This record gives sequence, C-alpha cells and structure tokens, in this order.
Amino acid sequence: MAQPPKGIQTTSARASPPGRVAVEYSPVSAKRPISPLIVQLVPPAIVLIAAMGALELFVRALRIPIYLAPRPSAVIKALFSQSDSLFSSLGWTAFAAIVGFAASGVVGVGLAIVLSASPWVRRAFYPYTLFFQTVPIVAIAPLLVFWLSAGLISVTVSAFIVSVFPVIANTLAGLLCTDQALLDLFQLYGAGRFARLWKLRLPSALPNLLTGLRIAAGLAVIGSVVSEFLVGELNTHAGLGIRVISGIKYGHTDVVFAAVLLASLLGLAMFGMVNLAGKFLLRNWHASESGNNR
Repeated sequence: MAQPPKGIQTTSARASPPGRVAVEYSPVSAKRPISPLIVQLVPPAIVLIAAMGALELFVRALRIPIYLAPRPSAVIKALFSQSDSLFSSLGWTAFAAIVGFAASGVVGVGLAIVLSASPWVRRAFYPYTLFFQTVPIVAIAPLLVFWLSAGLISVTVSAFIVSVFPVIANTLAGLLCTDQALLDLFQLYGAGRFARLWKLRLPSALPNLLTGLRIAAGLAVIGSVVSEFLVGELNTHAGLGIRVISGIKYGHTDVVFAAVLLASLLGLAMFGMVNLAGKFLLRNWHASESGNNR
C-alpha cells in the first residue's frame, strides 16, 4: 500500500472505506499567513533604520558641525527635549492642514460636479480653476494677512488654496469617463439627472476622487507649513513653520530637522487615512483594492 506524504497523518482504518486511506493534514504543517500590515510596514522601516544608521556614521566620520547637518541621534534627542513646543506646534499645523484639506475635498467635488454638467460651463470656468495651481502661495499669503489677518485662519485658507485643484481635476476626469453604455442604460430606465449622478457617475469617479485626495493630503501640509513662514505668529498658536524659522534664526538645526520630520509624518498620516478610506470604499468592487491586483 502506498504511504502518505510527510506531514500528513492517516486516520483509523475503521473510518475509511476498504482499499482507501483517509488522510488529514497535520496542524504542524499549516503555515500562518503573514499580516498584510507587517508586509507593508517592515520593508520601509528597515530602509529607514539603515539610512539613519548610515547617515549617523557619515556625519560622525566627517565631523560635520551640528549647525550644518545634525546627526539623526541629535534630531531624535531634540524631539524629546523640545517635545512640548514641537508637539504643540504639530497640533496647530495639523488642525490647519486637516481643515484646509477637508474644505478642498468638499469644494473640489462640488466644483467638479458643476463643471461636468455642461461642456459650455467647463469651457467657461475650468481655466480659472488653474488659478489655484499656478499662483504661488508665497504671493497669495501676504494678501491673506490684509484680508483675514495673520494667524491660523490665513494658514488654513492657504492649505485649502494649495490642495483644492487636484481634487477638482481628478474628480472631473472621473465624472467625464463614466461608461457611456451604463449611462444609456440608466437613461433607458428613466433615471433622472440626480439618480445618474448619485448611483452611477460618482461611484465611477470614486477611484479618481481618491487619487486627488491623496495628492491634496500632502499639498495641504506643504501649504500650511509654507504659509506659516509668511503669515504665522509666534504665540501659543505657532505651527511647525514657526519652529523652523526660529530654529534657523538661532542655529538650532536639530530642532529644524525635528520639525520637518514631524511635518513629514503628518503628511504620511493624512495620506494613510485616505488610503484606508479607499480600501473601505473600493474593496468590494474595484480591482485596485479588491485584492485582485498583485
């Protein structure tokens, strides 16, 4: 009689038909699947640790002054020694970036819907939406001081101005790329304009909308920090941009790099939240999040 392969156990002869061997897999041979979160986080973490170690050795070997390029260990030390001021500033920058980002999402989707309603509306008004993308924020921010006064409100408006155009452009592209056959089918069944928009065009444009939001998340942080250079205030509402300016002024480059690191982590966190929303909204029907892509 043929022997079963290794890692497979046979059951008693009474439980199997004559002339056959019933087999069952041994629990020892079963492999536990690796968590997707670990698969996504471990490779970049390894690269980050290796890069920080190499940079630490490079700065120490060349004895580069701390005011030119601080060691990664000095930056981490500054994060702890200046944690009260840095994390307070992080909170205000995050508030401005998140509010500006949320406003860009709402306004951007609304404008995209209006622009997609008619080719004439699109030709007349779409070129003016490029204003948000082409005019430098450093030119607009001083005007915001006159209109809104310096401080948190001007920073929030700057974050909105910088981040709204990607939402408009990507959402509009998704709305205009709706399958014409499906539009004809909805029209055949007598669906109204609102029903076609809500049940067909917006769901079809959702992947494009999420792409625009991913871009806008990073731009909102950039707009907040850059505008803080120009319209921020050195008070209890001081953001990370103010910490960068004051650190450069007094030669505390370790604090400067610590503030930049926190701003980068804020952008990554906002990008990750949009990704999580995309996985939740698209996982059951779109190939990008349903697990069919490799």
